[in-house]
Amino acid sequence: MADLPDTSAGTPSPWLSPAVSDTLPPESTAGAETLAVHFIDVGQADCALLLCAGQSLLIDGGNVADSSLVVSYLTAQGIEYLDYVVCTHAHEDHVGGLSGPLHAFPVGAVYSPVTTYSTKAFEDFLSATEAQGLSLTVPVPGDTFALGNAAVTILGPTKDYTDTNNTSIVLRVDFDEVAFLFTGDMEEPAEKDLLASGASLWATVLKVGHHGSRTSTSYQFLREVLPTYAVISVGTGNSYGHPNEEVTSRLYDADVTVYRTDLQGNIIATSDGKEVTFTTEQAQAPIPGRDTLPTAEAEASVYIGNVNSKIFHTETCPNLPAEKNQVSFQSREEALAQGYQPCGNCKP
Repeated sequence: MADLPDTSAGTPSPWLSPAVSDTLPPESTAGAETLAVHFIDVGQADCALLLCAGQSLLIDGGNVADSSLVVSYLTAQGIEYLDYVVCTHAHEDHVGGLSGPLHAFPVGAVYSPVTTYSTKAFEDFLSATEAQGLSLTVPVPGDTFALGNAAVTILGPTKDYTDTNNTSIVLRVDFDEVAFLFTGDMEEPAEKDLLASGASLWATVLKVGHHGSRTSTSYQFLREVLPTYAVISVGTGNSYGHPNEEVTSRLYDADVTVYRTDLQGNIIATSDGKEVTFTTEQAQAPIPGRDTLPTAEAEASVYIGNVNSKIFHTETCPNLPAEKNQVSFQSREEALAQGYQPCGNCKP
């Protein structure tokens, strides 16, 4: 790929405040020796901005209604040029808000898994791309490009799918010893195909697929990725029940520290190539993995299981199932012995 114009990223907005001890001063997120990944809070949708050594990559743009919000956020980061724009797939909550940035900033290259899709949101995205004098590039597994000092590799989709979610572009961003994995809304069938392809999936940070839907982030996939951190882009009180308790339980059981845009707003992950640190808009701590919980945590007297999902909870968990679907256990060990998994929210 030809060299693209170089643009230095600006500093983050002044609203950012440290949420937990593993935070980084905002002014250091745009340095040439760092990779900054901004998970932008666009509600029940996806949008991420990556900045490294003066180059920028925008992955998805939220819904159509989020277009102005995304442009404002990018402007606040000092963006004047987007080196790369990726639409992971054609659903509105990923492609809808991309038209705004494509009209607001010159762009180097635009990637999409398809070149046609019969919705106004996608057609507007295509028109905005063509107005730049560009055409959509459909990447294939193995394609790579440089993002400053980071390397971006396309991993999927590995096959043709009729389900739009499974057409999601899957990409891995490597920055020295650290990796970020973005999976769009890829569901379990495509996860299995990706595993079978032999692609390197290990990542320090996983952007959880499909907003935490139970159709994604299978145990087998999660065991291969082995993330230390996960970020779920999800809307507060959404009608889908995302993130699903089965998924949060899988993440908890895998000792993954979870950040969520519905709880912490905009989230910035910054890496020096060795470690990753987080800064969040809202000062709420992330949900820790199982092995990072305080050892003196109080024991509940009774645990409540969900006979349908095989998840068990504390008595005070807000995610308790309907009474007809409840089963009681006198100890945590009893619940585990009967094949139940701990809830990722109340962490019994």
